Amino acid sequence: MQRETAFRKVALGPARVEVRRDTAGGYRLRSPAPLGAYPARLTERLLRWAQECAERTFVAKRVDGGDWRRIGYREALAQARRLGEGLLERGLNAERPLMILSGNDLEHAMLALAALHVGVPFVPVSPAYSLVSQDYGKLRHAVQLMTPGLVFAADRSYEKAIKAALSPQTEVHYGLEKLFAPDTRAVDAAHAAIRPDSICKFLQTSGSTGMPKAVIHTQRMLAANQQMIVECMPFLAAQPPVLVDWLPWNHTFGGSHNYGLALYNGGTLYIDDGRPAPRLIEETLRNLREIAPTVYFNVPRGFEEIARALAADAALAKNFFSRVQMLFYAAASLSQPIWDALHRLAEKTVGERILMITGLGMTETAPFAICANWEAGRSGGIGHPAPGTEVRLAPVGGKLEVRYKGPHVTPGYWRQEDLTRASFDDEGYFRSGDAARFIDASDLQKGLAFDGRIAEDFKLDSGTWVSVGPLRAQVIAAGDPWVQDAVITGHDRREVCALVIPRPRTQAPDLQQLLDTLAARSTGGSTRIARALLLAAPLSIDAGEITDKGSINQRAVLEARADLVEMLYREPYAPQVLSART
Repeated sequence: MQRETAFRKVALGPARVEVRRDTAGGYRLRSPAPLGAYPARLTERLLRWAQECAERTFVAKRVDGGDWRRIGYREALAQARRLGEGLLERGLNAERPLMILSGNDLEHAMLALAALHVGVPFVPVSPAYSLVSQDYGKLRHAVQLMTPGLVFAADRSYEKAIKAALSPQTEVHYGLEKLFAPDTRAVDAAHAAIRPDSICKFLQTSGSTGMPKAVIHTQRMLAANQQMIVECMPFLAAQPPVLVDWLPWNHTFGGSHNYGLALYNGGTLYIDDGRPAPRLIEETLRNLREIAPTVYFNVPRGFEEIARALAADAALAKNFFSRVQMLFYAAASLSQPIWDALHRLAEKTVGERILMITGLGMTETAPFAICANWEAGRSGGIGHPAPGTEVRLAPVGGKLEVRYKGPHVTPGYWRQEDLTRASFDDEGYFRSGDAARFIDASDLQKGLAFDGRIAEDFKLDSGTWVSVGPLRAQVIAAGDPWVQDAVITGHDRREVCALVIPRPRTQAPDLQQLLDTLAARSTGGSTRIARALLLAAPLSIDAGEITDKGSINQRAVLEARADLVEMLYREPYAPQVLSART
């Protein structure tokens, strides 16, 4: 019998869960492990590292595509103090916050750090709202909702959007030069005045529909969440982590989870200007040839690109796997073929597998909440609640909705009290809209699996429920590697159909074969895709169809492509509409 390849050894926290049934037919879940102590202010860690490892790099970025510009912890604290004084002089607060229009760069890193350090709330806004959008609608909405007292823009490329969306009276700075103050007399008092419930930032999230909401983040949320991560993966605190990361800081994964992970544990964050997209992935690969991460985070599409590159470049694979202790994917499901490919590549390159995990969380949980901090064996398992997280699985529409309570859960949405009230149930749990199920009902310790978004599911005209998440996953898996995603249709219709999104830079999928394969595997009308067509036009950020991370909003696509949805159901069918033959 062939011996299974061992995994690289890493220190992991407890992986158990306490489960009890409730009277409503749902479940209550919590970790038996307590949440350890965490600081009242996130930048207490900045003060610590500036003393203990002053010259260690906190954040680094290439200058004009060349050498790395590194900022150590002592320099980071000095910049945070001078910038913090400049922010305090302007009297900024939650009613008049700092708005940051920038991608991930060193100025953004220092300005956000300064705001965190002196208690000035800030809101990082997606660069796409200014640089990709054609109507600036989401930027205007953000400005109206947040009423910023100061706007920082990385450079003049934002000027057109700023003129379109902001009042001429709003103070705007392109670059940091004029925001540095000559002294820092007010900084220490401002830092000391910060309380755990002080608002530190707002992150925008649009959910399934509509304009972005501003999720309130407190110091307690961010600090508690970082401690939850350490409780699940203590190796991150034992050795300062090194990250090579592109995930945008206006999103929770990059801006709270990964930026915070480096800061909390005295680690180093190398800002990656690459993206998992044609032409842009080469910059990521360049960085990974030079910097060997100790932990690597990405979205599934990013791991797909990385897997292809590692298979083709032995030197890259050798550096990438040389000291990485964990691979972590989030934002969507990772296909099993990519999971298997990464394990094979690690075995071939370093003779051992690398722990690959995921979890479930959201912007409103800062974001870490549920984690599979063990080797699950297959893609898809999301694990157990992290220490300090209470999860309620509440029956909704035939599924179990995941609801959260804990120190990392947002108090609500800024200036949107109706939405805030509707987001919490009668016991104070936050309604996530995500569904989960137990992987094995006979052994609950095997953890949870993601079961789709409740708002995405729908009924056919027969009254049969269609579970969109699992069905999407089946289309993507069957169409690998040519299918990027699928949008499932059929609300109040007779049959399920799909808009299939092809992957860039690959051959077009054989749509007929894909449909026939899926039909042969179907178990009934709710799992059989009767017809499909390829989506040719690119997805639109103005219509909310796609995010900075490449995540696809099902409902927004259905609304924006209503004509194509009708085409799937209108007889005689158009030539581009193909039907399953089995």
